[in-house]
Amino acid sequence: MDFLPLLQDDRDKFIEDNKSFIYNTAYKVCKRKLDWHNDDELSISLIAFNNACNTYNKSKGNFYSYAAVLIKNALIDSFRKAKNTPLLVFDNEDDTIEYLDTKSSIIEFEKSLENKRRAEEIALFSKELSSYKISFSDLVDSSPSHKDTRDSLLNLALLCIKDDNILSTIKRKKVLPVKELLLLGNYNRKFIENWRRYILVLILILSTDEYPYIKSYLNIKVGEKHE
Repeated sequence: MDFLPLLQDDRDKFIEDNKSFIYNTAYKVCKRKLDWHNDDELSISLIAFNNACNTYNKSKGNFYSYAAVLIKNALIDSFRKAKNTPLLVFDNEDDTIEYLDTKSSIIEFEKSLENKRRAEEIALFSKELSSYKISFSDLVDSSPSHKDTRDSLLNLALLCIKDDNILSTIKRKKVLPVKELLLLGNYNRKFIENWRRYILVLILILSTDEYPYIKSYLNIKVGEKHE
């Protein structure tokens, strides 16, 4: 959802159109029927929803998931101020007890969002690897254990992505052009052949901005100098 803060007239209509969502979100927390005219919980939820409109951006994921977290947190804060005790509620579906905590609920939301993005990234990368007849298990099996070797392979991969002809050949033929790589520096054929899959994977990761989590996992920092 490409959501931006709305002008007041549009905001009022947007909130009115989403009163069912606001009510249902509040109901899940309060676990009782609520009345728009008599229950403060719905007023708190409306304010929280409006705050979600003010503070939302694309990096926060789905707008309604974000708004639901803000509504839940606002209600929890209100309960705590009134009772100064944790709130235990039963989930309607399986009667499991859920402990609601303001800070942890935000952390859990951010964590679930990050896990979702990481899973999507891995799925995308797996699909690309399959076109090169490489799997994640191949990557694990072909990964060097020594730092010096990793650094040498990383430098070689960086040289490759700077060479348009090599990069084009890789993308087109789905193979590593070993002969062309031998011309890039003081590398021998056996070294390149031994680490062919790993070099290819590094090139695929470094030649795009689509894999930030995988770069982080491999401890590859964009712009870091390797010599």
